[in-house]
Amino acid sequence: MNFRSDSRVLLQGIVEPLGAIYAPLMKAYGTNLVAGVSPGHGGQTLHRIPVFDLVETAVATVGAIDTSVIFVPPYAALDAALEAIAAGIHQIVLITDGIPPLDMVALLRQAEATETLVVGPNSPGIIVPGQILLGIHPVEFYTPGPVGLISRSGTLTYEIALELTQAGFGQSIGVSIGGDAIVGSSFPQWLQILDEDDNTEVIVLVGEIGGDSEEAAAHYIAEAIDKPVIAYVAGRTAPKGRRMGHAGAIIDSQIAELGTEIGTADSKINAFERAKIPVARRPSQIPDLVKKALKLPMKR
Repeated sequence: MNFRSDSRVLLQGIVEPLGAIYAPLMKAYGTNLVAGVSPGHGGQTLHRIPVFDLVETAVATVGAIDTSVIFVPPYAALDAALEAIAAGIHQIVLITDGIPPLDMVALLRQAEATETLVVGPNSPGIIVPGQILLGIHPVEFYTPGPVGLISRSGTLTYEIALELTQAGFGQSIGVSIGGDAIVGSSFPQWLQILDEDDNTEVIVLVGEIGGDSEEAAAHYIAEAIDKPVIAYVAGRTAPKGRRMGHAGAIIDSQIAELGTEIGTADSKINAFERAKIPVARRPSQIPDLVKKALKLPMKR
């Protein structure tokens, strides 16, 4: 993981509506945004950021790039990500939502073969408070500190960051793994990253109904994570058997292949409790649980 203030960042889709809005916001936060890419717009400058037609041309002109943040439309996201990987970029943040599942399968095969970290899709990206913004997080909600925040949600990540900030607990990182059906990086992957991160003392994991990623995370925490973890699961009051909204992030809580309970809030909460992980019932309870966790020894 290389998310620091001196990391060199590329924005693909810089002339797209969201890219054009967030490029100056990312730059104003201190992100070292060295180039943008939008085919057909090469040679332009946007917010004093040089724009290129191709990632390959951008790298040849400005030098090696650590991370690409992708704002292109869903149908173009696979090509954009593969182009970045081919140019030697091994950290990719997909803000785009609704990328076709088969496109994500193809991307993840290439990412695995090249040891590329993919965050998203349908993600607000990553923020390291006080250092770097890679996406669309509202920076005023965050402040530097010891709490590593990982989530499936976007807006719920912001709400919990604000709860922590108002309680005096800053964050070492805020990352949403994404809300689409197929995402690039998992809870266990980020749990391991934060367990090895010197700036993180406690981890807050924010899950949602649907799928089994929280159940897998609970098992992984019990087996492999030494730092204290706090969990919160959104969707406890959602009716069973009904497809929910939440910007397309909350999926059907009935997972036929895995039985009728896997994917429900109760299944996820029970998994965390079996692993002896404190579970907040409301976001407002998280700061109190963090306060207790910070007094615990790092080893269970």
